[in-house]
Amino acid sequence: MSFITFVQKPSYMFNKLILFSCFCCTVLIADAQTIKTPQPSPTQTLKQDFGISSIDLIYSRPGMKGRKIFGDLVPYGKVWRTGANSATRIKFSDDVTIGGQLLKAGEYAIYTVPGEKEWEFIINKGSANWGTEYKQEDDIVRVKATPVKLDQTVESFTMQFANVKSNSTDLQLMWDKTLVSVPIATDIDKKIMAQIDATMNKDNRPYFQAAMYYLESGKDLNQALTWFDKAIEQNQNAYWVYHQKANALAKLGKKSEAKSTAQKSMDLAKTANNADYVKLNEKLIASLN
Repeated sequence: MSFITFVQKPSYMFNKLILFSCFCCTVLIADAQTIKTPQPSPTQTLKQDFGISSIDLIYSRPGMKGRKIFGDLVPYGKVWRTGANSATRIKFSDDVTIGGQLLKAGEYAIYTVPGEKEWEFIINKGSANWGTEYKQEDDIVRVKATPVKLDQTVESFTMQFANVKSNSTDLQLMWDKTLVSVPIATDIDKKIMAQIDATMNKDNRPYFQAAMYYLESGKDLNQALTWFDKAIEQNQNAYWVYHQKANALAKLGKKSEAKSTAQKSMDLAKTANNADYVKLNEKLIASLN
């Protein structure tokens, strides 16, 4: 009996040592897996409000790191992933035109073909691709673009939306001393006009918003005046509505009516302690004298 006990004890201790060793190895492996280091080509995500929707862009940003970029690291005349790592992805929430070519809403990959005097900007179906997995048969849009030489060096590859307007913007690519820009446009007029037509048939009608769109887009100013008056009926103290009505009257050349309407707006703004609209009306009246 004592012999059996003697044999079992070392076996028990040996098993404990094995379990402890396994535990230590597991801890070391777990620690190794939690190490995080900076990405060599960090990812950037951009979201740009555009038209009445938005554009999302995800791309990686390699650095120059003392290297010659275009014509060397990025060869001329060959398809480039336009960044690093996964395919550069762009998502349009609404239909757009790129370089005048129609593109339906959806998510796409961006590829480019750099050249000394001309680039090709490619919209491709392969948004789930790794950056180097390019298939020409998946191309949807190809647009020519002329590169511009920058005065200053851009160390990290950069993409951005520039010259953002209500219905157009430029997607720009910059690296080293090269800038390439591609125009993007969207047709908002039909959609907004459809919204106006639909909402004007409801009880709570957005007269002010509809009038402002007509005023700012150069549409029928007399119709805009009608809607400004309807908006004033909804809120007799709306100094901001009176001010925009005065702007519409001024554009129609009705200076006398514009001045009296601006004065009404200014009086209401003073009562509401809104100094900004007091100044706006003072400037408008002075411009009409």
